[in-house]
Amino acid sequence: MNRIALTLLLAATASATTFSYRYDAAKGTPAYTAEAGFGFEEGSTVAAAGSCVTSDKPPFYFSVKVPEEGNYRVTVKLGAPGGDTVTTVKAELRRLMLERVRTTAGKFETRSFLVSVRQPQIAGGGEVKLKDREKTSEARAWDDRLTLEFTDEHPSVCGIAVEKADDVPTLFIAGDSTSTDQPVEPFNSWGQMITRFFEPKIAVANHGESGESLRGFLGEKRLEKVMSMIRPGDYLLIEMGHNDMKERGEGVGAFTTYKADLKRFIAAAREKGATPILATPVNRLTFDAQGHITNSLNDYPEAVRQAGKEENVPVIDLHAMTKPFYEALGPVQAHIAFAGKDTTHHSNYGSYEIAKCVVEAIRQQRLPMAKYLVDMPRFDPAHPDSPEKFDIPAEPLGTVQKPYGN
Repeated sequence: MNRIALTLLLAATASATTFSYRYDAAKGTPAYTAEAGFGFEEGSTVAAAGSCVTSDKPPFYFSVKVPEEGNYRVTVKLGAPGGDTVTTVKAELRRLMLERVRTTAGKFETRSFLVSVRQPQIAGGGEVKLKDREKTSEARAWDDRLTLEFTDEHPSVCGIAVEKADDVPTLFIAGDSTSTDQPVEPFNSWGQMITRFFEPKIAVANHGESGESLRGFLGEKRLEKVMSMIRPGDYLLIEMGHNDMKERGEGVGAFTTYKADLKRFIAAAREKGATPILATPVNRLTFDAQGHITNSLNDYPEAVRQAGKEENVPVIDLHAMTKPFYEALGPVQAHIAFAGKDTTHHSNYGSYEIAKCVVEAIRQQRLPMAKYLVDMPRFDPAHPDSPEKFDIPAEPLGTVQKPYGN
């Protein structure tokens, strides 16, 4: 191990319950190695800026190997001694953590957030049956590293601290491609944006995956995986339907198998002492001749509402909220909320606005997790933010791989 690595390998301790790591940018810009267990990922172009690290070709990535899955508190020091900075921070697979943090020359901002890390293995035996893309373009969502992404006009980081956070609740998401952590532009989801709207007092563990239905989530042991991690006081938010509606077979339908499986998810969460929350599936981009969004999901949104009423479970009605959102943009402009010519999967802007819909529903229904929301103005989906003013930086286009499902 070289001198820089020896210097940077500070007093990191790991056990089943404790872990701490600190990186001081003044000590160098090491590349990540398995031996050291920390450093800048391959492809990151970084340069020293006094006691900080910046890049003229963002984004750049820094990873820390963690000893086990679970929640970690990350604290970053942002800024630069000799110039203004604008830094957006994402974690793992493009989860938005900090939005456009600005500093002037010589001024610094210290911010904290929570990151959930997971691996395919299930406590007690077995593992999640991963799709091929989860082993390639989405591998960062399942590895043993906590990865941070720094991007924007002039990103600059001066220090990073990571420690285990066992004392916070977790919001688990069980969903499909409309909520999963999408790996590359132009695709994004509300599950990747929702992290930005919570204070560092609750972690978000997004277990959604493209192409999933309730049946698939069960068969691939994804619910089993969530149940192996969930604890009393946690939350399980369930949003599916896009792929469930395509399933065929005797007795298969919205008010039969789909609703029964929703209740199975609800029962599993309650058995673990967690709070279940349902969400209706988001609308697709299907305008009629009068400029109104049509219901392409048939009875599935209503089945969610019925299951919520019958089981006394809160329902976040994204099907109802996305209709006025798309209609407010109109048939000509609504495509801005979607990824290219896609009519199911969203862009950064679209997913950010839908995340705001989720936040507004949590607040309006006074759900227990509302106490963890950051302070923000009320959001009316019929009056969304102007697309022209949306300024979260897009990332370089990778190899575009359309998500499973539609």
